[in-house]
Amino acid sequence: MKNKKLLEIYKRLYRAFGPQHWWPGDTPFEVAVGAILTQNTNWGNVEKAINNLKKEKAMSAKAIHEMPLKKLASLIQPSGYFNIKAKRLKAFINFLMNDYYGSMERMRKEEVHSLRHKLLGVNGIGPETADSILLYALDKPIFVIDAYTKRVLSRHKILDNDESYDKFQELFHSSLGKDVKLFNEYHALFVRVGKIFCKTKPICEECPLEEMFD
Repeated sequence: MKNKKLLEIYKRLYRAFGPQHWWPGDTPFEVAVGAILTQNTNWGNVEKAINNLKKEKAMSAKAIHEMPLKKLASLIQPSGYFNIKAKRLKAFINFLMNDYYGSMERMRKEEVHSLRHKLLGVNGIGPETADSILLYALDKPIFVIDAYTKRVLSRHKILDNDESYDKFQELFHSSLGKDVKLFNEYHALFVRVGKIFCKTKPICEECPLEEMFD
């Protein structure tokens, strides 16, 4: 029952919004950097920070690894919490350099569960950020759970909003198989409907999911 409902939600959102072309980024490395910088801010601010790094020709593991922390913090300032995020970015880069010689392609070759466990051990990387890197930068079949996803599913009585990240994720993994393209598109569509309709104060009457309420 739940897997049919999940597929129906996806079909309705896709019909309403079309493909989302998410996650924006020229390279897997840039996508990973964006996943770390987007914590607690909006994408527009992240784009400004990424553009600053590109202007400095610093969108590479080697460049950020060698950059003083203070300079990195100043470049990513538009993303907010820039001192904290600079340390988190440095921690990820150190992990990338030490374990994979700075290569996202080497990282991609590692088995998904082993890699996820390692990512979660990096300072400042929680489940949502780790899974965003795995799915969007490395094309691993893992579903990203965020506040929008929880809100939509809880309002449609599929899972309670207080359930754990792992329980929400397992629902998608058990219902939808291991489809990277579907996972990518579906999560992006949750973000879209969450921002436009399924807000803290929802606009249900115009939402493409409105007819699905019991």
